[in-house]
Amino acid sequence: MISALFVSLVLSSLVSAHGWLNSVAIGTQTFKGNVPNASPTASVIRQINDVDPVKGANNSFLACGQNAQSATQVASANPGDNVAFSWVNGDAGPWVHNTGPMMTYMASCGDQNCSSFDVSTASWFKIQEQGRVTPGGAWAMSLMNSGAPANVTIPSNIAPGNYIIRHELLALQIAQTLGGAEWYPACVQLQIGGNGTGAPTSDELVKLPGAYSDSDPGVLVDAYSNPNADYVFPGPQVAAFVNGSSTGTADANSTASASGSATAASTSAATSGSSGSCMKKKKRAADQAQLPRPRTVSRVMKNIVIA
Repeated sequence: MISALFVSLVLSSLVSAHGWLNSVAIGTQTFKGNVPNASPTASVIRQINDVDPVKGANNSFLACGQNAQSATQVASANPGDNVAFSWVNGDAGPWVHNTGPMMTYMASCGDQNCSSFDVSTASWFKIQEQGRVTPGGAWAMSLMNSGAPANVTIPSNIAPGNYIIRHELLALQIAQTLGGAEWYPACVQLQIGGNGTGAPTSDELVKLPGAYSDSDPGVLVDAYSNPNADYVFPGPQVAAFVNGSSTGTADANSTASASGSATAASTSAATSGSSGSCMKKKKRAADQAQLPRPRTVSRVMKNIVIA
């Protein structure tokens, strides 16, 4: 027989290994998210119903997370604002995973308020991508293990309007086998002001799902065997209008010109890198307060059989 204590420890470990977007700070405002599957309160973050990762590049939940529901509020933002995404694990502690890239997309909601926008119809463009902090070193995702947020800059020349901003963590710890990659996406509803004119071109827009394949070199990858190898980011390149819109600290494998480092005291370890379309082309050409725990446990935990 498996002891109740052992089962409890296993379940706790599995929950802790997953997580969700707990809060987001936009400019000077901070917005809380809802615990997955809890009774929702007003938020700008779309609520998911399960802390499990999204598995499979064609999963319908790839856009905003597990069965994500529209949020009731929309945050006001300005071009050039910093957006700080604070992720937590399933026990509401610091983010656990430390291997894999972070990418950020945006999508226009058109003339409608984003609280009623159906993301299955969204056309997404990438504004940021970040891999390792230093060549062969830690991934930027690992900086969140200390509780640091992941910081992204809204392009300073973006056209005003209604947008969803989507932050994505791609955990690669078991990505050496087909279907092993684990996506953690989260969506925040914005209304951006200003008088910018920046916008993606039609060939920079992608669908989610649709932008990735399970066999992409950045999705099906052994992240441990050759840490010095350049990481090939999946999906589209960062939209051209973003380049030069803001100057930020880029990691060794980042091709984004938007600021995208996970920042806290540990960010002093990050190195500055060049950015822009030239860098992107070269890299692609080279090798293409205490929260309650979620009400529901993950599918992994549901499959545990007690003998």
